[in-house]
Amino acid sequence: MLEIFLKTLPFFAVIGVGYWAGRVKFFTPEATGYLTKFVFYFALSAMLFQFSANLSLAETLDWTYVLAYLFATTVVYIIVTTVALLRRKSIEEAAIEAQCGVIGNVGFLGVPMLVLLMGENAIGPVMLVLAVDLIVFGSLVVILITGSRDGRMSLGVLRTVGTGLIKNPMIVSIILGFAWSASEAPIPVPLNEFLSILGGAATPGALFAIGASLATKSAERMQVASWLSFSKLVLHPAAVAICALWLFPVEPYAASVMVAAAALPVAGNVYMIAQHYGVAPARVSASILISTAVSILTVSLVIGWVS
Repeated sequence: MLEIFLKTLPFFAVIGVGYWAGRVKFFTPEATGYLTKFVFYFALSAMLFQFSANLSLAETLDWTYVLAYLFATTVVYIIVTTVALLRRKSIEEAAIEAQCGVIGNVGFLGVPMLVLLMGENAIGPVMLVLAVDLIVFGSLVVILITGSRDGRMSLGVLRTVGTGLIKNPMIVSIILGFAWSASEAPIPVPLNEFLSILGGAATPGALFAIGASLATKSAERMQVASWLSFSKLVLHPAAVAICALWLFPVEPYAASVMVAAAALPVAGNVYMIAQHYGVAPARVSASILISTAVSILTVSLVIGWVS
């Protein structure tokens, strides 16, 4: 377990450096925003394209794997939503809290860290988790918030969801990568080296950006944020483990990657959604801050256990 902790520590150390840079204003919020854009639209997209272009979609796409993750995540999503509704929160707030309870930082933290810690074979399973998070639950929160405000489902809501998916560079890069893979055309050496150089900036850039963005987060609403962090760091990976190991048996290695991905802290894009729609951004901010700090220990424990 100590060995796993020491392997994960450098990743969180880079996050810590970014946090320090943000706190002392060496890295301003504006600079953090531009760094995040660079990672999101360029470095991480290059990494995901290169990964998926070297995978076979037929071999990677495991519907039992997808079903296990989807079922477990839905169960936790319903639990967190129910708790919010019992506290007499609106549908909008319940949807945002449910996102905090199940959506981890798979893109910025999970892809680079789990691939390095668990081996290159983790690429396919991690990207399936990322795809389910983005396509299913990323769409669901928009549908619930906009549908709740309009009082009904409309073509406008579906158009908003579709546009969001099409404009998401992570989804686009994965789809284009698998399309290249399906063509069975080799990646030209100059292109492959270009992707390696640009994609190589994804890991340090993403980790630094996470830390710098955390410097602007506040720890308000500690009680609710602690519950949401518990849901993300404990309930979610526990539910995924139960489904992947017993309800929908998944190949052991793939199951271990799925559980590790589920143990990641609350994703930063949940805050972006909350801020965009004006729904409980302070609550989400505190959840990201608490879950990321606690995950320094919990992620190591989970990876050590699944290993």
